[in-house]
Amino acid sequence: MTIIVSSPRKHQLITDFSKLMAISLVALIVQGCATPVGINPVDIQKGYQLNTVSVLSAGQPSEASKTVLRRNGLVDRFETEPAVVLAELHTGLNPTDDEDKLFALAELSLLHAQNTADSNYFLASAVYAWSLLFPGDDSGVQLEASDPRLRLAYDLYNQGLAQGLATPGKGDEIEVQLKPGEYPLPFGTLKIALDESGLSWGGYQLEHFVSTASLDVRGLRNRYRSPGLGTSLAASIATGPASAKVVGSERLGPRTKVPVTAILRFGQARASLANGHLNGQLEVYANDRVRTVNVDGQQQPIESDPTAALAYQLNDSPLYALEISNFLSGGLFSGMVPKDRAQDGLFTFHPYRAGKIPLVLVHGTASSPARWAELINELEGDPRIREKFQIWLFLYDSGNPVSYSAGLLRSALTNALNEFDPEGIDPALHNMVVAGHSQGGLLTKMTAIDNGTRFWDHISNKPFDQIRVDPETRALLQRSLFFKPLPFVKRVVFISTPHHGAMLAARQWVTGLAARLVTLPQTMIRGIAQAATATGDEKLTAILRRPPTAIDNMNPNNPGLKILASIPVSSQIPAHSIIGVEGDGLKEDGDDGVVAYQSAHIDEAISEKVVRWNHSCQGQPEVIEEIRRILVEHLATSNALGRTIPDESQTH
Repeated sequence: MTIIVSSPRKHQLITDFSKLMAISLVALIVQGCATPVGINPVDIQKGYQLNTVSVLSAGQPSEASKTVLRRNGLVDRFETEPAVVLAELHTGLNPTDDEDKLFALAELSLLHAQNTADSNYFLASAVYAWSLLFPGDDSGVQLEASDPRLRLAYDLYNQGLAQGLATPGKGDEIEVQLKPGEYPLPFGTLKIALDESGLSWGGYQLEHFVSTASLDVRGLRNRYRSPGLGTSLAASIATGPASAKVVGSERLGPRTKVPVTAILRFGQARASLANGHLNGQLEVYANDRVRTVNVDGQQQPIESDPTAALAYQLNDSPLYALEISNFLSGGLFSGMVPKDRAQDGLFTFHPYRAGKIPLVLVHGTASSPARWAELINELEGDPRIREKFQIWLFLYDSGNPVSYSAGLLRSALTNALNEFDPEGIDPALHNMVVAGHSQGGLLTKMTAIDNGTRFWDHISNKPFDQIRVDPETRALLQRSLFFKPLPFVKRVVFISTPHHGAMLAARQWVTGLAARLVTLPQTMIRGIAQAATATGDEKLTAILRRPPTAIDNMNPNNPGLKILASIPVSSQIPAHSIIGVEGDGLKEDGDDGVVAYQSAHIDEAISEKVVRWNHSCQGQPEVIEEIRRILVEHLATSNALGRTIPDESQTH
C-alpha cells in the first residue's frame, strides 16, 4: 500500500524536523563552549583569593567549611537556619579527630556571630578553635603545618575571644571585659576563672582593654605585629598613684597604653564539647615581659601588636598641640604630669628592667618626645634592640637656656640611676646611650664634657666659691654651669645638632622676638638676681636685664655657644653625628633648612652619617638605620667588655 502524505502534513513534519535539528545543533554548540565540568582561567590574584577566602577575609566561609556543608547537604539550610545547622554539626561531632567538622564549626560560628551580634557564638568559635589546636588528649593538633586552616584556627580563636568578651555599645573600638563568671554557649556553659596576676604593670592596675584588631594605624611607617596565640589588646594604666610599690613606677607616663595579650585556656576542651560544660582560665600577659606561653608542653608564641598600642597612645595626644605654646610659656608639659609621677622630666617607655641598657632620647626646640614615635616603633620592632635596650624619654621646656635644661637632664638621669639601682649592681645602667635631636643634641653633649669654670667665668668675674648665696641657689648654679662627663654615659649621638649655631637664630629679630615671648623659670631668674646682688657683678646684672633664651644660646655669635663648641666630647665617650643636608649639592656647602652642615659637624665624632633630608629627620629610614647600627655596635662593645647581664626569661 502506498501512503500519500498531504502537502500541509508534509510541511508540518519538515518544520518539526527542522526545529529538532536546530535544537540539536544549539546543544552541540553549547557543549563545545562549556562542558558540564571544566575550568575558567583566572589571574594569579583571583586564583589566590579563591583559595584563601574565609570569614575573616571576606565575610564568607572558606572552601574547607563549604566542603563540610556540601558533604552533609546543609548549604541551603545554613543560609536559612544557621543556628539549627550548627547544632546538628555539633551533635554529629565524633569523640576524637573529626578535624574537618571542628574547623567548620569554629568558622561558621564566627560567621553566625557576626551576622547576629550574638557573643555566645563568638565564644563558641573560640572554644571550637582551641579544641582543634589543643584538644587536651595528648594527641595534639592533627592539621599539617602547611594546612591553611592551622593559621586560620589561631585567628578564629583570637577574634572569637576578643568579640566574645567585648562590651556591647562601645562604638568603633572593641573594649574587652576581662572578668570571671559563667558565660552561656550555644551548646552549654563556660565557666571562666581569672588569673589576676597579669592585670598590673609597673605597679599600676591595667584597665580599658581595647582590641588592636579593630584599630587601623596611621602615621607610622611599619606595623610590627607578631602573629600567635591570644587576642592582642591595648590596655590603659589606672589613674592615680601606683597600687603596688614597684621601682620606677613614677616614671611611667600617665597616658601610656600597654600592649598585652589575653589567653583563655580550656581544660580538656575536646572531651568537654560532648557534655557542654567547659572551664576556662583567663590570663593576661604584657608583651614586654612574656613572648611565649606553654600549652600542653609546647611553647606557643603569643599574639602582640605593640605598634597599635603606641599609635593608640599618641592618638589625640596633647603633646603635639602644646609643643609651640610650651616653648613660649614653659611649664605646660609639666602641668600634664600628675603629682604622683616624677617631676624631673625623665620618663621610661617600659617599667625599669635590670640588664637592659638605657637609650635616652632628648627632643629639640618646640618639640616633644612624641616626635620620636617613628624611631621608637622601629627599635621596639627589632628583637636585637628590644631585648637589650630600654628607652627613656626626657621632656623639658625648650625655651629655657640650654645649660639650664642640660642641668635638669643630668640631674634626672642621676636620680633615675639612684632609684633603679641604689647599690650599683646593674652594669647595664652604667652603659647608657644618650641621643639628642637639634637643641637636644646640645643637652646631650653636656652629659659628656668637662667645661671646668668656663661657663661661670663667662658670666661672672668673681670665683664661684666666693659668692654668698643660699644653698638652693648654689645648687642651681652648680647644676647649670659646671659639667663633667657623667660616669654612666658611655656613648652619645647627635642628630641635626647646631654645635656652632642655627641659621635662624643668627637673626636679631628672631632672638629679640623670642626674648619678648619666652617665659623663663622664676627659680632661674631669682638665682641670677641673688648672685648678682651678692657679688655686685656687672656681668650677672647684665644677664638679669636681658636673660638669655635657648634661641640666644643657639645664635652662632653667642659667646656661650662658642665656648661649648670649643670643648670636645670626652675621648672616653664615642660620639656619632647624623647630619641632614637638603638637596644634592656638596654637603660642606649645604644645610637642613635650620642647621648648616658646618655647624653640625664635629671633628671628634667617630662616625658621621649625612642624610638628604630636612631638619626634622629623626624619623627618616636612613637616620633610624644609622641609630640601629650604632646601638648594635654599642652592644657588641658592651658584650666584649662584659658590661651587661642576661635579661629575664620571656616565657610563661
